Amino acid sequence: MIGAIAGDIIGSVYEANNIKSKDFPLFSPDAVFTDDTVLTVAVADCILNNKPFTGALQEYGRKYPHVAT
Repeated sequence: MIGAIAGDIIGSVYEANNIKSKDFPLFSPDAVFTDDTVLTVAVADCILNNKPFTGALQEYGRKYPHVAT
């Protein structure tokens, strides 16, 4: 889960620009978490706390309506 979230943040600045280089800064000053991280945390919350997925995904989505997609 940590790797998925780190990858989401690292890749957030490149989402619109598909780069081929392996030489790039890991954490750009413009890097942010996206909806992928929000929903990953929501799924983990459901699994760990035996919550229904639909309600939790909606709840987390509503808490973070302005994250990048």
